[in-house]
Parts: sequence; C-alpha cells; structure tokens
Amino acid sequence: MSSTNGAVGQKSQRGKEEKGDGENRILAILFVSLVIDLLAFTVILPLLPSLLDFYGSQKEDQLYQSLMNSVRGFRELVGAPDTPRWNSVLFGGLIGSLFSMLQFLASPVVGAASDAYGRRPILIVSMIGVAISYAVWAVSHNFGLFVIARIIGGLSKGNISLSTAVVADILPQERRGKGMAMIGVAFSIGFVFGPLIGAGFSVWARQQDGAFYTPPALFALVLAVTDVIFVFLFFKETLPSDKRAKSVASGWQNTSHLINPVSLFKFSSVTKLSKTDSQTVQKLGVVYFIYLFLYSGLEFTLTFLTHNRLQYDSMQQGKMFFFIGTVMALVQGGYVRRIKSGKQLRIATVGMSLLMPAFVIMAFAHSAPMMYLALMLFAFASATVVPCLTTLISEYGGSDQKGVVLGVFRSLGALARALGPVVSSVVYWSCGDKVCYLTGGVLLVIPYLLLRKLKTHQAKSD
Repeated sequence: MSSTNGAVGQKSQRGKEEKGDGENRILAILFVSLVIDLLAFTVILPLLPSLLDFYGSQKEDQLYQSLMNSVRGFRELVGAPDTPRWNSVLFGGLIGSLFSMLQFLASPVVGAASDAYGRRPILIVSMIGVAISYAVWAVSHNFGLFVIARIIGGLSKGNISLSTAVVADILPQERRGKGMAMIGVAFSIGFVFGPLIGAGFSVWARQQDGAFYTPPALFALVLAVTDVIFVFLFFKETLPSDKRAKSVASGWQNTSHLINPVSLFKFSSVTKLSKTDSQTVQKLGVVYFIYLFLYSGLEFTLTFLTHNRLQYDSMQQGKMFFFIGTVMALVQGGYVRRIKSGKQLRIATVGMSLLMPAFVIMAFAHSAPMMYLALMLFAFASATVVPCLTTLISEYGGSDQKGVVLGVFRSLGALARALGPVVSSVVYWSCGDKVCYLTGGVLLVIPYLLLRKLKTHQAKSD
C-alpha cells in the first residue's frame, strides 16, 4: 500500500515538475518574442526628428503641411518657443498620441477575439499587422504613407495585452507577479537598446540624401518577421478550447463599449463578476488611468525640462533614458519578480509614493546629480506600479474573459497615454516647468489615496 502511495506521489511530483517546465518554457518564448518586438518598435524613436524634417522638405505634401500648421497653432496657443526642435517634438507627440489612441480602440477587440479564438492565432495576426506596418514605412516616400504605417501599427499592437493574458492563463495567482515582471524586463531591454540602435541609424541618416528611412524600416521588418516565425514555430496555445468564450460577441455587450470611455471605466464588457469584484476592477481602472495620465504627460515633457534647464543635447538625453531603462530592468528582474502574491497592492502604493517626490525634485532640479536622484525614484516607480496593477487586475474574470479584462485595462492606459502628453504640454508651456511638475506630483496623491483605500478595504475583507 505504501509503495503504491509512493508511486502516486512520485507521479504527482513529476506532473508538477513537467507543468512548471512547460510554464517556464512559455514564459521564455514570450520574453524573447517581446524583446524582439520592442527592439523593432523603439528603433524609430530617435529617427522621428529626421523623418519629420525629411517629410517637411516636401513642400507639395499637403497632409504634412496641414498638420504642421495645426502644430504651429498649438505651439502659439501654449507659448512654446518657435524652433525646429520643439516643432518636431510636439509633432512627434501628436504622432505618439495617434498611436496610443488607436491602441485604446483596438485593445478590447484584440482581447475579446483572443478569448474566443485563442491567444496564439490572434497573437500571430497582430504581429503580422505590425510587420506590415514596417513594410509600409519602408516605402513611405510621402507623409501620408508614413501615417498609414503608424495607423496599421497602432491597430495591430495587441501583443502586449495578449502577453499579459497569456501570463494570466498559465500562472497561478501566487506566481503571476513574476510573469508580469518578466514583461516589464522585456520592455526595459527593448527601450534601453532599441533607441540606441535607432540613434545609430539617426547619425547615419544625417549623411544620406535619399530615402534614409528604408534601412531602419527594413531592420524593424526583419525583426518583426523573425518574431512571427519564432512564435509560429515555438509558441503553444495557452487557452484551451473548453475555456474559451462562445463567440467574440460574448466578450462585450455591444460595440459602444469599444469607443465609449464611460463604459470602459465601468468595464461594462466584462460580465460574470460579483458586485464586489466589479467595484474593485473599476477602482483599479480609475487608479491606472489617472496614474498613467500624469506619468506619461510628465515623461513626455522631460525632454523639454532637461534641454531647457540643463542644456542636454540628444546624446545626453539618450544617456538619461539609458539610465532609466537600466534601473528599471534591475528593479524588475531582481525585485519585482520576487514579490509574493498579495503584496502587489502595497508595492504599487510604495512606487506611487516615490514618484511624488521624484516630480517635486524635478521641479527644482538645476544640476545633474539632483536630476538623476529624481530619475532613480522615477525609474523605480516605472518598474513597479504598472506591473503590480496589471497583476492585480489579472486576478479578476473567468478564463474566458481574461483577454477582455486586460484588453480594457490596457485601453484605459492607452487613452491616458494619448491625452497625458497633450495636457502636460499645455501646462508646461503655459504655466512653466515648476508648476507643471509640482502639479503632477501633487495630483498623484489622488491615485495614491484611492489605492490606499482599496488596500485598507481588502485588508478588512481578509
């Protein structure tokens, strides 16, 4: 009898080990895929000024001239200086806001589709769309084609929300934070090295007379195609057919939820939640939106601040973002992934509490050491808050609605990233840098207190 029990125990242990190995394999594949994707995605960032100068030189390009006139009107409205540098930055912000707005619209659709058809096919379709966007960019001899490329890319960029859904599929609650931290590490690596590669192309681009954008676009395209092939060959489905939604339509009640921010804040497309869980999800969505609205806005104006205050050139700003990315990677790889289940709420509040003094220090920083102290606190918050909030939200919804929950959650983040830079730029140029950063630091008290209240409520429930 004892030998039989021992055999059963050994078999059970082997089963757990095999399951753990399978989970780690999927996470490793997901990590490699995200790094490849984000390297391709961030290559364009240092090239934007050169690209906009190139399209601006084409006087017959009516779309570009029309949008540039709008940017000049916005610049005059907020009082930004009339220099090619700031016109390019504001124009770049406009393009970035368009990209985020498209993600805002697409994320719930992608999430609901993956709940019905599985993560793998939707992930591959999404990645093919991204590859197509790079192909269009490679031949974008006019600004209209470049905008089309960004539109295709924005609508297709669903692999991040799908990655969080995959983590929620395969990992139990107590290990989910590790998976979310892994996604954060991939982001950090991509945003550390991708812009450096793009900067190399940018330096080379200044020496070119023709279509200098083609080589970096083809580089991004090769990475994207490699990523598609890699996922197709090695990534296995994580959402079994018996746990899927019956149809895409069952992922939301009607299409108005995809474009109605009020419905998104209410997570109206997510059904089968208890009243308490529904209220918690909505509160987390509000916290996430307000936090990212303030964070993304001040992150965008950081280049204005360091250039005006510390006279940083593009290379010094590149080093600054390299420092931020490195700190984020160290925090996420060495700390966040080790956070025990149930501690995410506390760590998110700690991250927000450090971001407040970071913005206050930035408001008064007139030296590199002072600025880098603020940037270190900023990087810690960047590495902790979003992964922890994503882990928290992933605990809600059945297996057939994880994609919808995380899709709506990321849509709220995309909406915040679309609006934050515009509002922050208005405050920065209208009221001054100190007012902008002090206001951001003070307003962060709102999501911080909401999160503290949620933490207190959960403690009482437990």
